[in-house]
Amino acid sequence: MTDRLNQYLDGVFAPYEGTRSVTELKADLLADLQERYRELRAEGKDEATAFELTVDSIGDIEETVQEVTNLSRTLERQVVTRFDASALEGSDFAGVSARSGRFGSSALRGSDFSNADLTGSRFKSSDMKDTDFDGANLTDAVLTTAELRGSTFRRARLVRTDFSMSGLHEVRFEDVALTDVAFRQTDLRRTVFARCTFTGVDFSQSDLRGLTFDGETFTGVKFDQAGLEGVSLRGAILRDCSFRGGWSKKYYKALRTVNFDGARLDKLTFAALKGLGFTPDNVIVE
Repeated sequence: MTDRLNQYLDGVFAPYEGTRSVTELKADLLADLQERYRELRAEGKDEATAFELTVDSIGDIEETVQEVTNLSRTLERQVVTRFDASALEGSDFAGVSARSGRFGSSALRGSDFSNADLTGSRFKSSDMKDTDFDGANLTDAVLTTAELRGSTFRRARLVRTDFSMSGLHEVRFEDVALTDVAFRQTDLRRTVFARCTFTGVDFSQSDLRGLTFDGETFTGVKFDQAGLEGVSLRGAILRDCSFRGGWSKKYYKALRTVNFDGARLDKLTFAALKGLGFTPDNVIVE
């Protein structure tokens, strides 16, 4: 009869085999069913009746098994995407789905995350020099205080991504729409932005000296207290942008070195600059 009970449970659990907690649930159920069957037989029931009553005693367990399966698979997936403090130099993560992954304080130098789904993942304080993020989805990802020298973000999805206080020397952002991305207190002097758009991006207190943003579009971008000496915004479009320097005379002196030739400014941005005592020449106010 044990074999028959086993066959019954095999049929119920067949779609969920391979899930750890379901395997444990199946073993527990078999033990309970065997005990119930023995009790019914001791009460004088024949084998067929005892089997039917035993199976009926657990009712419809399909829904319970499905819930346990879903929970177990979620938990197992969370374990798989936890790589904190790991040595993973040169790893191949291309195309993986690692939403809410944990890669903090890890060695990931030279790894390949191209076209990976890294939504909500955390890379805080990790070594990611020369890492490939081309085409990756980094929505809500945290890459603060990380070393990213030489890494690439071509056509990556960057929404609410945080790069604050990270090393971005010779990092390349190409063909990217940056939305609500944070670069606070970051040295960007050797960072490359090519064919990008900037919406809600925060460059507060970052060093942008010497950067070229010619022809780029900026909407709701903060340049507050940033290092702006020698920045080129020729032909750029600026809407609702913020240039606040507090009490820093150095900031306002550097602002006068920014090249706005041919830039298109909305009235608010132009008024904000004018209110700071700086009226850019050769711009179009719309």
